[in-house]
Amino acid sequence: MADVSMPRLSDSMEEGTILKWLKSDGDEVRRGDELVEIETDKANMTYEADQDGVLSISAAEGDTLAVGERIATIGEASEAEPQPEEPAAEEHHDEPAAEEPEPEPAAEAPQPEPEPVEEPAGEAEPAPQAEPVADGDGEANGRIKASPVARRMARELGLELAAVEGTGPGGRIVKADVEAASGSPRQETAAPAEQPEPAPAPTAEAVPAPAPARAPVRSGDAQTGRGEAETRELTRLQQTVARRMAESKATAPEFVLQAEVDMEQAVELRKQLRAAAGDRPAPSFNDLIVKSAALALTEFPRANGSYRDGKFELYSRVNVGIAVAGQDALVVPTVFDADRKSLGEIARESRALAEKVRDGKITPPELSAGTFTVSNLGMYGMDRIVPVINPPQAAILGVGAMNPQAVVVDGEVTVRTRMALTLVCDHRILYGADAAEFLSRIRERLENPLSLAL
Repeated sequence: MADVSMPRLSDSMEEGTILKWLKSDGDEVRRGDELVEIETDKANMTYEADQDGVLSISAAEGDTLAVGERIATIGEASEAEPQPEEPAAEEHHDEPAAEEPEPEPAAEAPQPEPEPVEEPAGEAEPAPQAEPVADGDGEANGRIKASPVARRMARELGLELAAVEGTGPGGRIVKADVEAASGSPRQETAAPAEQPEPAPAPTAEAVPAPAPARAPVRSGDAQTGRGEAETRELTRLQQTVARRMAESKATAPEFVLQAEVDMEQAVELRKQLRAAAGDRPAPSFNDLIVKSAALALTEFPRANGSYRDGKFELYSRVNVGIAVAGQDALVVPTVFDADRKSLGEIARESRALAEKVRDGKITPPELSAGTFTVSNLGMYGMDRIVPVINPPQAAILGVGAMNPQAVVVDGEVTVRTRMALTLVCDHRILYGADAAEFLSRIRERLENPLSLAL
């Protein structure tokens, strides 16, 4: 029998959550069959069986386990049925009883119990009561069914699992059951403390208790003034985003540069590209920005690197991440070797990646190895944005909306389409002058977009 452990599905994965079992307990599985859907810190992945056999599930849906912890076992059909071993053990136990006369008196020892059966009849009842508890809440070996997280929480709270009612598959005790059981005793202990104080007559006065509760609202009591709060746990992806953004703000001494770009020629170029594309999707303005940034990164290696442990890491490949609004989280898929790809290739790849993110089908390899990030909120009408660096990258480019503005060109006031770019840099690897030249080069390429097709 082989253990099925929580797999490491990405480089940064430390634990995973069982979303859904695709096979049932006791099913026969073959190598390559899809067993379970697992939520990682980057995406939801399907894990496949690596051998043939009978599946025995040990981790319930919703359980979060560290990488390497057992979630199931796969064994032969004979291994899944230990029943033949029990009779063999009984026969072996009977043989020494026949050889030695001493076990016979031992066997007669429990016989005196039938004589006082009538008196201790009430004492004999607890024994059958213990058996149904083990059969109903426990596994075949008498152990209570509970997820590892639920067991750990119960130990920390000093809660007996036998007193908790499981709501998971097969009556399994999950994290929510322990939380509910630990919360109810506190409410019960608080209630009796309030009941002895009011006398029978003031019980009616206890009803207006909400009135004093409103007074603190005016005095600024946050808990009462906000009303009922709904607590939601973060997904693995949301936890990763929160951790990385906090790490970025805490460790990277950032500075911000902004520039205005004249997008008139880019607008004309895109009209020509749309006409030439026909039924195929034409490159978007964001694709032009990705290509411009990729080409500029080849000229400024430190903008395409990172600061690690007092050293600069400069990468040979230019992999541009594009920030996409996913399912309740920000996801950054990667366009690999963006400097070597045409505008059409970048357009097709960017659209495919964005669709995968929205459908929840993006894979960890498609979210990794980015060396620079472009975050565009212009489609939401945001004039300027100041994004947070995606560590360990050296910089991130924020893109605002394109708006017509009155500007002076050749001594005359005219209306031009303008766009704001914001470059946020890690000052440990990028300095002001280098960053300014880098941003200026991106602007030059966008203002002369024909250079992107060369």
